[in-house]
Amino acid sequence: MTVAEVAESLKNHLSDMKIKSIILAFVCIITCSMSAQQKLFTLEDLNFGGVNAHKFRVQNLYHTWWGDRLMYLDAEEGGTMDDKGQKTPVFQLSELGKDWHSAYNAQYPYPDKPLVLLRNGKERVLYDFEKKAIAWRQKAAPNEEYQKWNSVSRALAFVRNDQIFVRDSAGEEQQLTTDGSRDIVYGQAVHRNEFGIEEGLFWSPDGQRLAFYRMDQSMVADYPQVNIDAHMAQMVPDKYPMVGMTSHEVTIGIYDLNTKKTIYLKTPLSTDEEWAPVYFSNIAWSPDAKNIYLQELNRDQNDCRLVCYDAVTGKRSEVLCRETNEKYVEPLNPILFLPWNDKQFILQSRRDGYNHLYLYSTKGECVKQLTKGEWEVIEVIGFNVKNRSIIISSNESNPLQRNLYAVDTKTDRRTSLDNCKGVHRGSLSRTGALLVDNYSTPTVPRVVNLVALQGKKVKTHNLLTAPNPWEGYQTPIFECGSIKAADGVTDLYWRMVKPADFDPAKKYPTVVYVYGGPHAHNVEASWHWYSRSWETYMAQKGYIIFVLDNRGSQYRGLAFEQATFRQLGQVEMLDQMKGVDFLRSLPYIDMNRLGVHGWSFGGFMTISLMTNYPDVFKVGVAGGPVIDWRWYEVMYGERYMDTQETNTEGYEKISLINKAKNLKGKLQIIIGYNDPTVVPQHALAFLKACVEAGTQPDFFVYPGEGHNMMGHASVHLHERITQYFEDYLK
Repeated sequence: MTVAEVAESLKNHLSDMKIKSIILAFVCIITCSMSAQQKLFTLEDLNFGGVNAHKFRVQNLYHTWWGDRLMYLDAEEGGTMDDKGQKTPVFQLSELGKDWHSAYNAQYPYPDKPLVLLRNGKERVLYDFEKKAIAWRQKAAPNEEYQKWNSVSRALAFVRNDQIFVRDSAGEEQQLTTDGSRDIVYGQAVHRNEFGIEEGLFWSPDGQRLAFYRMDQSMVADYPQVNIDAHMAQMVPDKYPMVGMTSHEVTIGIYDLNTKKTIYLKTPLSTDEEWAPVYFSNIAWSPDAKNIYLQELNRDQNDCRLVCYDAVTGKRSEVLCRETNEKYVEPLNPILFLPWNDKQFILQSRRDGYNHLYLYSTKGECVKQLTKGEWEVIEVIGFNVKNRSIIISSNESNPLQRNLYAVDTKTDRRTSLDNCKGVHRGSLSRTGALLVDNYSTPTVPRVVNLVALQGKKVKTHNLLTAPNPWEGYQTPIFECGSIKAADGVTDLYWRMVKPADFDPAKKYPTVVYVYGGPHAHNVEASWHWYSRSWETYMAQKGYIIFVLDNRGSQYRGLAFEQATFRQLGQVEMLDQMKGVDFLRSLPYIDMNRLGVHGWSFGGFMTISLMTNYPDVFKVGVAGGPVIDWRWYEVMYGERYMDTQETNTEGYEKISLINKAKNLKGKLQIIIGYNDPTVVPQHALAFLKACVEAGTQPDFFVYPGEGHNMMGHASVHLHERITQYFEDYLK
């Protein structure tokens, strides 16, 4: 019986007022019944380490390229995909034998040859999928780390037992180094992965030379980490250069595959009075493999120089450009040579206040600025050779979006390649003729399109429209908006997650989730406004979650980021408190039940807010928190805070040791017992200060875990965080 039929049957027996009351009650019963039919998530469903998490991931299209042909990736096979998404297998993994268990790592390194590169841990093979035969194979061992293979020479570089080795295409192995150790580190990312450094081995385009990092950290102090799994706990110290302390020294070697000799670049010594670079980043080869390019940075990180070196002699040729800033310069991207002109390259810089593209010649002449405006180039995806354009993603359309554009290198004109909505990520074919556009919006989980870039025309074909993996489950209400920063001018963007049965007449306990630091953001126009799964879990339990990207966070320009310089946490707190003011204006927020949670920089922000505004936040959970920036690592710490000697007042002001006495609310601190990033000294020192001050935080550690809890430990962690708010906030 419908609601209307019920109303009609009662009409002759009850007054209008009674009818309305009964109908309203009946509607509520039906609504509640429908809501009850929707399933609820567990953390095993939502958390990435959960046993059911794979069931709730958004469907994706795993692909790679064979020249300009789109190839799909699958566990058991590989093949081509047309513009309608139809798949045609070209090989089955079973064709290679029983030792092959996944084809997801398939690569097609030669655009004109039917060869697929596959790896299984024991060997690397090139399989001819037309002849159904293995065309080339190379043995591998399980202890070969940081592997880097070159498709031209088919040589493999790797690190084994701290030494660099190269195995050529014939299988002959050459050991390049002999003094590798815990103190002398080869072939790995250096400078603690700052400045965009993610690897330590770099093949030249022709595969005949290998550049590699050598890091001498023998002079760096040890931080005394402990392994508790041994019968008697053992010391397993980390090399950890804290702010103001002696850092490591980096040099760059080049090995010649033909001469079997190694030379080192003649970089300036750190004792050079005229110029003393200590950071060497963004290694790039010239197309002819004769030169290598570095971005060199001084320890103050306010003077950056792009330098060319002779790859044969190691001689420092010339400084091509120099960028200085009174606060800091942070080079994050290597130069990229134009495929159609080996005398010109693209340099990314924020010299005008936003990350943009500059066209340079190899003589060091800035030909022109290719992009400009109060927005950021987020990524250079590649080049369209025929159109002579650069394919980029940027937030030009909206600060919360990431959209795809083609930038004409002749006219500087930008052509939109997508629907100008949401957050897009691109993957480009070899010549740039085809682009895979993978995107989501706040209400669309994922769409994957194939975009054909033909002259001025852009043709789009849908390959995948992913279904909502949360169908049938109770989904919270996701909202987004903006407020003004504490400066009264700058727009800040927020996300709010409300319970599915949200009632504006009720008052809800609310948790402010915060990160707040550089190189990260929490709010964007992707699915669910970029919400974390834990927020959904908390909304199910009746909480509202509020997230605000304060000044200092990512992709909003240099002034936005540098507002926090030499005073980390201070401007960020002022902005977060503007968010609290906004919450206070909402009648459904229970300001007597306001909590805060964050991890890493967010842990620092959590304790900062709890101790600077002790009467505002009732409960906080701080994960992996920085307590005193004197104990953080050199590169990051000195970039944003300078040194203690030059910024004594700043370090003293932001230290949370001095704020331990202010703690009033319930605070739980959680760390990984073996955290190599924010070392345990931070949390332990704060606990000691709280003991001396008579304040009472709670503390939990994860033995054997690092800065983030991995695997199923993450489920345990988020249940613990949730339970703390359940115990003390709700």
